[in-house]
Amino acid sequence: MKDPIKNLSRKEWLIWIGSLVIVFISNILSGDLDWLTLLAAMIGVTALIFAAKGNVWAQILMIVFSILYGIISFRFRYWGEMITYLGMTFPMAVWSTITWLKNPSKENGSEVAIQKLHRKHFILLVLSSTVVTIAFYFILRAFNTPNILLSTISITTSFLAASLTMLRSSYYALGYAANDIILIALWILASLEDPVYIPVAVNFTIFFFNDMYGFISWKQRELKQS
Repeated sequence: MKDPIKNLSRKEWLIWIGSLVIVFISNILSGDLDWLTLLAAMIGVTALIFAAKGNVWAQILMIVFSILYGIISFRFRYWGEMITYLGMTFPMAVWSTITWLKNPSKENGSEVAIQKLHRKHFILLVLSSTVVTIAFYFILRAFNTPNILLSTISITTSFLAASLTMLRSSYYALGYAANDIILIALWILASLEDPVYIPVAVNFTIFFFNDMYGFISWKQRELKQS
């Protein structure tokens, strides 16, 4: 639970501040500022920077982000996103917080130890994600969810990303990056009906680049830890 900010490198400071500025400007220029969307984006960007460092504060912030994003999704009737983040990402972030706290890196106690996935992990991930995808498709259909195909794929990628985070795998970031692409498409479609959601699409574009940086960062730390 050490202070995550003081361990940021100059490059990470630039990425963090730059992302916050872009998110802030895009929300201001939308002409219809939604403070909840802006707050969620700021917290999300910060969580991703801390996640790139393998710091447990990333998961704590993800808990807060899940609640805020669930509310935003509820307002547009994206039931899949609301159910995913409140019913799946939120509890899995709590679980990840506990897991990360219990497994600090031997080299640096402020970072989580990275775990190498084995065959049993891949089998469980494939089976569980298949069950989750099928189950949620019928749930979303029952709620007449807009853009149901993309919403279902979003659930799959969210589940895989959250699971890989819980398993302390460097591939968690690729899972979230894939989810970001789906969410960009979803919120672009939403913004065609209501321009107020344009900043949300921009926010997830910034998230995508931050997640890719997180993957590179974790791979570099994985080499050092091994």
